[in-house]
Amino acid sequence: EVKLEESGGGLVQAGGSLRLSCVTSGFDFDDYAVGWFRQAPGKEREGISSIITVDDREYYADSVAGRFTISTNNEKNTIFLQMDNLKPEDTAVYYCAAGPDPGTPPFFGTGWRMPAEDFTSWGRGTQVTVSS
Repeated sequence: EVKLEESGGGLVQAGGSLRLSCVTSGFDFDDYAVGWFRQAPGKEREGISSIITVDDREYYADSVAGRFTISTNNEKNTIFLQMDNLKPEDTAVYYCAAGPDPGTPPFFGTGWRMPAEDFTSWGRGTQVTVSS
Protein backbone atom coordinates (compact mmCIF):
# COMPACT_ATOMS: atom_id res chain seq x y z
CA GLU A 1 0.00 0.00 0.00
CA VAL A 2 1.35 3.41 -1.01
CA LYS A 3 1.38 5.90 1.84
CA LEU A 4 2.40 9.56 1.92
CA GLU A 5 2.36 11.92 4.90
CA GLU A 6 3.21 15.62 4.74
CA SER A 7 4.61 17.86 7.46
CA GLY A 8 6.25 21.26 7.78
CA GLY A 9 3.42 23.63 6.99
CA GLY A 10 2.71 26.71 9.06
CA LEU A 11 2.38 30.47 9.15
CA VAL A 12 5.14 32.62 7.70
CA GLN A 13 5.53 36.23 6.67
CA ALA A 14 5.91 37.22 3.04
CA GLY A 15 9.52 36.85 1.95
CA GLY A 16 10.10 34.01 4.40
CA SER A 17 10.85 30.33 3.85
CA LEU A 18 9.38 26.97 4.75
CA ARG A 19 10.48 23.41 4.06
CA LEU A 20 7.83 20.76 3.56
CA SER A 21 8.54 17.06 4.00
CA CYS A 22 6.63 14.02 2.82
CA VAL A 23 7.46 10.60 4.21
CA THR A 24 6.50 7.80 1.85
CA SER A 25 6.26 4.01 1.83
CA GLY A 26 4.95 1.21 -0.32
CA PHE A 27 6.56 2.00 -3.67
CA ASP A 28 9.91 2.30 -5.44
CA PHE A 29 11.00 5.83 -6.35
CA ASP A 30 12.74 4.43 -9.45
CA ASP A 31 9.33 3.50 -10.90
CA TYR A 32 7.39 6.56 -9.84
CA ALA A 33 7.24 10.31 -10.16
CA VAL A 34 6.75 12.15 -6.88
CA GLY A 35 5.67 15.72 -6.45
CA TRP A 36 3.77 18.51 -4.78
CA PHE A 37 0.38 20.02 -5.50
CA ARG A 38 -1.43 22.85 -3.77
CA GLN A 39 -5.02 23.99 -3.51
CA ALA A 40 -6.12 27.42 -2.35
CA PRO A 41 -9.73 28.11 -1.26
CA GLY A 42 -12.00 28.38 -4.27
CA LYS A 43 -9.29 27.32 -6.71
CA GLU A 44 -8.41 24.14 -8.55
CA ARG A 45 -5.61 21.90 -7.35
CA GLU A 46 -2.36 23.02 -9.01
CA GLY A 47 0.66 20.85 -9.71
CA ILE A 48 3.71 22.89 -8.72
CA SER A 49 6.72 20.58 -8.74
CA SER A 50 7.62 16.98 -9.39
CA ILE A 51 10.67 14.80 -9.89
CA ILE A 52 11.58 11.45 -11.37
CA THR A 53 14.63 10.40 -9.38
CA VAL A 54 15.82 7.64 -11.71
CA ASP A 55 17.09 10.28 -14.15
CA ASP A 56 16.58 13.50 -12.14
CA ARG A 57 13.93 14.97 -14.41
CA GLU A 58 12.21 17.87 -12.65
CA TYR A 59 9.17 20.00 -13.31
CA TYR A 60 8.25 23.39 -11.84
CA ALA A 61 5.14 25.42 -12.52
CA ASP A 62 5.80 28.96 -13.68
CA SER A 63 4.22 30.25 -10.46
CA VAL A 64 7.00 28.75 -8.30
CA ALA A 65 10.02 28.38 -10.62
CA GLY A 66 13.08 30.04 -9.13
CA ARG A 67 11.59 30.13 -5.62
CA PHE A 68 10.77 26.48 -4.80
CA THR A 69 13.10 23.48 -4.97
CA ILE A 70 12.09 19.82 -4.89
CA SER A 71 14.43 17.13 -3.62
CA THR A 72 14.50 13.64 -2.11
CA ASN A 73 16.67 11.99 0.49
CA ASN A 74 19.35 9.39 -0.29
CA GLU A 75 17.14 6.60 0.96
CA LYS A 76 14.47 7.68 -1.55
CA ASN A 77 11.61 7.58 0.90
CA THR A 78 11.14 11.27 1.69
CA ILE A 79 10.28 14.18 -0.58
CA PHE A 80 11.12 17.76 0.32
CA LEU A 81 9.87 21.10 -0.99
CA GLN A 82 12.05 24.06 -0.06
CA MET A 83 9.97 27.20 -0.45
CA ASP A 84 11.78 30.54 -0.46
CA ASN A 85 10.61 34.12 -1.01
CA LEU A 86 7.08 33.10 -0.13
CA LYS A 87 4.20 35.31 -1.26
CA PRO A 88 0.65 35.64 0.10
CA GLU A 89 -0.61 33.96 -3.08
CA ASP A 90 1.31 30.83 -2.06
CA THR A 91 -1.22 30.32 0.76
CA ALA A 92 -2.83 26.91 0.20
CA VAL A 93 -3.04 23.34 1.40
CA TYR A 94 0.00 21.52 0.02
CA TYR A 95 -0.23 17.85 -0.92
CA CYS A 96 2.47 15.39 -1.87
CA ALA A 97 1.62 12.79 -4.47
CA ALA A 98 3.09 9.86 -6.35
CA GLY A 99 2.29 8.35 -9.70
CA PRO A 100 3.78 5.49 -11.75
CA ASP A 101 6.13 6.64 -14.50
CA PRO A 102 4.89 5.34 -17.85
CA GLY A 103 8.25 6.28 -19.40
CA THR A 104 6.66 7.95 -22.42
CA PRO A 105 5.41 11.40 -23.35
CA PRO A 106 3.43 13.42 -22.53
CA PHE A 107 4.51 12.50 -18.99
CA PHE A 108 7.26 15.01 -18.13
CA GLY A 109 7.38 15.92 -21.82
CA THR A 110 7.16 19.28 -23.55
CA GLY A 111 3.97 21.05 -22.56
CA TRP A 112 3.17 18.68 -19.70
CA ARG A 113 1.67 20.65 -16.83
CA MET A 114 1.54 18.00 -14.13
CA PRO A 115 -2.18 17.13 -14.24
CA ALA A 116 -3.56 15.63 -11.06
CA GLU A 117 -4.86 12.56 -12.91
CA ASP A 118 -1.26 11.47 -13.60
CA PHE A 119 -0.74 10.94 -9.85
CA THR A 120 -2.51 8.02 -8.19
CA SER A 121 -1.59 8.31 -4.51
CA TRP A 122 -1.95 11.34 -2.26
CA GLY A 123 -1.16 12.58 1.21
CA ARG A 124 -3.71 14.38 3.36
CA GLY A 125 -2.11 17.80 3.01
CA THR A 126 -0.46 20.45 5.17
CA GLN A 127 -1.56 24.08 5.43
CA VAL A 128 0.79 26.87 4.40
CA THR A 129 -0.27 30.42 5.21
CA VAL A 130 1.76 33.43 4.08
CA SER A 131 0.89 36.76 5.68
CA SER A 132 1.52 40.08 3.97
